[in-house]
Amino acid sequence: MRIDDIRQRLAALGAKPVHVQRVLRAWAHALPLDAGAGRRGPALPQAVHEALPALAAELAGLARVHSEHPGEDGSARLLVQLADNQTVESVLLPRDGLCVSSQVGCAVGCKFCMTGRDGLLRQVGSAEIVAQVVLARARRPVKKVVFMGMGEPAHNIDNVLEAIQFLGTEGGIGHKNLVFSTVGDPRVFERLPQGPVKPALALSLHTTRADLRADLLPKAPPLSPDQLVAEAEAYARATGYPIQYQWTLIEGLNDTPEELDGIVRLLSGKYAIMNMIPYNAVPDLPYRRPAWDKAADIARQLHRRGILTKLRNSAGQDVDGGCGQLRARVIAGEAPVRVHKRRV
Repeated sequence: MRIDDIRQRLAALGAKPVHVQRVLRAWAHALPLDAGAGRRGPALPQAVHEALPALAAELAGLARVHSEHPGEDGSARLLVQLADNQTVESVLLPRDGLCVSSQVGCAVGCKFCMTGRDGLLRQVGSAEIVAQVVLARARRPVKKVVFMGMGEPAHNIDNVLEAIQFLGTEGGIGHKNLVFSTVGDPRVFERLPQGPVKPALALSLHTTRADLRADLLPKAPPLSPDQLVAEAEAYARATGYPIQYQWTLIEGLNDTPEELDGIVRLLSGKYAIMNMIPYNAVPDLPYRRPAWDKAADIARQLHRRGILTKLRNSAGQDVDGGCGQLRARVIAGEAPVRVHKRRV
């Protein structure tokens, strides 16, 4: 379901734009759909008022929490069941953040990621994306939404941009606190500057080597790291937001001195933040998480060389819940495993 479908349904019942906005704003904030009726502005038309219980039930059915897995870092991974029984993952992040999914599965096929192993199963509608925010807001405040969950947002760009437009208006989230994360797609650089709500951009770089990137992200658009940075910097100039470069740090692969030199070459003097995220290991994949001390030393080296670097611990480390892992375990009939990990 798309948000525009809800608007049209309410309009067909006689709701004026102010009524539609009120109902949708209440939904976005996890409030009863008639919140504020009769106290702010004109009362809802009778037909709309009578239709609200059925609409509320339908919206609640868009996304339900199948299971919730709190982490020791204050995060919580939610396995979210959609109306057709497909599942996606959302992550409640510390400091009022939320990570949402935009697809069931993914077509990019990153070799180190669990989500793309079965390919793309279906798109997530804009209303289903917002429904993940509503689920989260029923549990805690949400002031930032990042599109970094399951799926490549560029491959579902119409639904994602509709959700971003809604969350940046009726949803009450600051535009720079809506973060569009992508492996890099020409459609992103074309479409994002055109919208009235311009999100921040996070670009999954992972390496400065074109050959390694093509191997790790086999179905990503064939743009080199240099081309990606150039396109991203144009967006930074248009919005005034720094580009957030995402780097999944994998032991022995992209944690080398040569890669650090490449990062400095690419990002020196750029309005950018490098987010280093040590790999969330998947048992049957050959990639490994580097020692925390090594990851911290890499971040310090980049800082000293003028690159603003943040070392982030991927949410869900202690519940073995990297992106796609909860969903994979449920499909396999297994329970999520709590793993007490220490930094080594």
